[in-house]
Amino acid sequence: MMEKDAANPPQEPLRVSAEPLETFCLAALDATGADEATCRAATDAMMHGSRHGVDSHGVRLLDHYVRALEGGRLNKRPVIRVAQAFGAIKTLDADHAHGALAAYEGMRQAIELAAQFGIAAVAIRNSSHFGPAGAFAMEAAKAGYIGLAFCNSDSFVRLHGGASRFHGTNPIACAVPVAGSRPWLLDMATSAIPYNRVQLYKSLGRPLPEGTASDVQGNDVTDPGIADMLAPLGAAFGFKGAALAGMAEIFSAVLSGAKLSPELAPMGGPDFATPRNVGAFVMAIKPDAFLSEEEFHDGMTRYLQALRGSPARAGERVMAPGDREWAEAEARERYGIPIDPTTEAAFRTIAERFGIALPFA
Repeated sequence: MMEKDAANPPQEPLRVSAEPLETFCLAALDATGADEATCRAATDAMMHGSRHGVDSHGVRLLDHYVRALEGGRLNKRPVIRVAQAFGAIKTLDADHAHGALAAYEGMRQAIELAAQFGIAAVAIRNSSHFGPAGAFAMEAAKAGYIGLAFCNSDSFVRLHGGASRFHGTNPIACAVPVAGSRPWLLDMATSAIPYNRVQLYKSLGRPLPEGTASDVQGNDVTDPGIADMLAPLGAAFGFKGAALAGMAEIFSAVLSGAKLSPELAPMGGPDFATPRNVGAFVMAIKPDAFLSEEEFHDGMTRYLQALRGSPARAGERVMAPGDREWAEAEARERYGIPIDPTTEAAFRTIAERFGIALPFA
């Protein structure tokens, strides 16, 4: 357990409105020499995370992306091309683009193919860290399609019963359109928590939840300062999380021809010059290819009404996937997006270095 320090209690982050935060991210990325599409995609993905409470994959990643663009790990002006195509399937070579740019482009092409075939899948290789997987699944839902997104990442998660890193946090996301309402949205790491949550909690001086991380020997710890690896999702049933991570690995790395998680260079460096060849996989499904649009929307409406109306335990509330994110987005629209102390310091350094205005006073 982390020892409580009365002289240095956990800090409450400052809050910043979304618009100046978005402007700052765009300006910082532009200052690296990245093209407009890269700046836009990376910023959109980060802002999705920060708006919806996924702070581990929000604007705190800006400093990392600036470093990766300047170091050469990321191609500032990539040319994404189709490496292979077969019917409603494509494999894209992302040319070492920012992962968000590659994933947004992959989903755009998947939606285009699904409009013709009813269902489509795009595998992506030579990509990089893409941020919140839900951002790309949501692109499909906005267009009226069901969207799925997977990605692999460098080894940071032990296997169930394991004492060394194996899988990445390997996220899975699914977004489903709902008539007259916000989409049903699942966005989850297959680890107990995402790696960036460790960094965030370290910045905030907060202990990690029990059973989510281990030290270098594989022993459970709550101090983010000594966490060396993450636990798979599921606690005593962590074999389920490890298997889900394997599924994401197969879809995103094996099918795309990208590197496997144990083969990837660490996201945190020290090498920021060598491209990593991360894999991703996105899918779009056209609901009215299966049944009428009215039947689909009626089914989703009835399902969500039944779910949210299901009896709750004492002191609890039943919610559908995405409900927490939408509630958080509304709160942050009113009160601003929280910026942790480490991210605040990084922003100040970026602002001074590039001569751009901070999004806060």
